[in-house]
Amino acid sequence: MPDAVAFEAFVRTNSRTLFGTAYLLTGDPGAAEELLQDTLARLYPKWASVQSATSQVAYVRRAIANRFISSKRSREARDISAWEAPELADADDVASTVTDRRMLWQLLATLPERQRAAIVLRFFHDLPDAEIATALDCREVTVRSLVSRGVAAMRGRAFIAERGEHR
Repeated sequence: MPDAVAFEAFVRTNSRTLFGTAYLLTGDPGAAEELLQDTLARLYPKWASVQSATSQVAYVRRAIANRFISSKRSREARDISAWEAPELADADDVASTVTDRRMLWQLLATLPERQRAAIVLRFFHDLPDAEIATALDCREVTVRSLVSRGVAAMRGRAFIAERGEHR
């Protein structure tokens, strides 16, 4: 029987950061919420395993990334997502900031799931290669390759977009 009190405390404490991970992976608040809830529901029966992990947040983050990657393999999940820029705080040049963020979301959405997950874990969660490798169940050299190829693809697409060219 899972420890419901510990599970509830964990969710209350960490749901915001875990939702952030899910949102960065999916690009949609509703899909992010669904991904997070689905992951937590699948982890609840084996919560003792999560509690025995060195870092419970890292364990759940890995589960979110794996769930996201595996969910994209299903036939019904191969739809096109529309990315929205998140709400922004006041800035000097709001239009430029919104444009840059929208382009970032759009470029991130074009990447394969594993590359997207590696980039989110590296640049948005500032995780080292070893932790990303553990989260994605691959070697550190694979993480570096995923990140390198993902960043290169995003740069290439951004360059094409800036020049107004289409493939």
